[in-house]
Amino acid sequence: MTRAELVLVLAALASFGFAWSAFLQQQASTHLAGQPGAALSRKGLPGAVRLLGRLVHSPAWFVGWVVNLLAFVVQAAALHLGSIAAVQPLMTTQVLFTIGLSSWTARRWPTIVDWLAGASICGGITMLMMVDGAAPLTGEADRGRVLLVTAAAAGAVAVLVVASRFRPSPALAALLLACAAGVCFAMTAMFMKLTTDDLIDRGVAATARDWVGYALAVSTSIGLALGQLSHAAGPLPWSMSAMNIVNPVVSYISGMIAFGAELPTSPGALAGIAGAAALLILGVIGLVHSPSIGAWSPTDPTPEVSNA
Repeated sequence: MTRAELVLVLAALASFGFAWSAFLQQQASTHLAGQPGAALSRKGLPGAVRLLGRLVHSPAWFVGWVVNLLAFVVQAAALHLGSIAAVQPLMTTQVLFTIGLSSWTARRWPTIVDWLAGASICGGITMLMMVDGAAPLTGEADRGRVLLVTAAAAGAVAVLVVASRFRPSPALAALLLACAAGVCFAMTAMFMKLTTDDLIDRGVAATARDWVGYALAVSTSIGLALGQLSHAAGPLPWSMSAMNIVNPVVSYISGMIAFGAELPTSPGALAGIAGAAALLILGVIGLVHSPSIGAWSPTDPTPEVSNA
């Protein structure tokens, strides 16, 4: 096996690991909730906190967490052996893996539309990442603009979470929570860049006094919690697709604002962005209208028996 082939295998394994981890954690969430996960939204924050507290003690959820950790290690190995350009596009195949896993547990084959929609989303994300300047978290950040982006992101997350409590359907609740998680993970990438720069340029003591390190911990924790709740609330392919789309889009916008990156203006870059947007829109439309939504949605495997 050549080095390039090994990189492809490792990236595919990591992508499957992330999808499998989300699948296992969704199953654990649904089982512990005692009812379809979307009902948690009506219990508000206390219900969500109680669920997350119980999940920490769930063997099934812990296995999912271990799988997620192993997937990170495998992805790191792939990035060590290959380039970001070779590895990151393959990570978008998480969407396809979640379609397969969700359909497998429902004991039904995904439709052709499901596969085409998933492939369209993967292609759109990949095309966006390949556009020159699509990952503009380079150079020196303007701290004032970082605060502006952080405040805007916090506001967006709050609106999405509140909206998820008034959703017309469990699937939409999952979508809104996943979008909120995607915003958090995009902010995590920015804070990670700033914290790393602090450590390298200013040392540990200065890093400990800088607020971005604490913001990194907060954004990561909230993102993980919201991601878990989105998996419990509705169709896994929806939540994974939303997180995979929102993350790079918000990263793109925050990089433009906080790092002063220039908006691509070349015909090739603009065509790439337009093509990516078209593929993402087609993919989302396909998943939204998929006949598999009901089968993908979490159901209670051990419903409570009424005494009425």
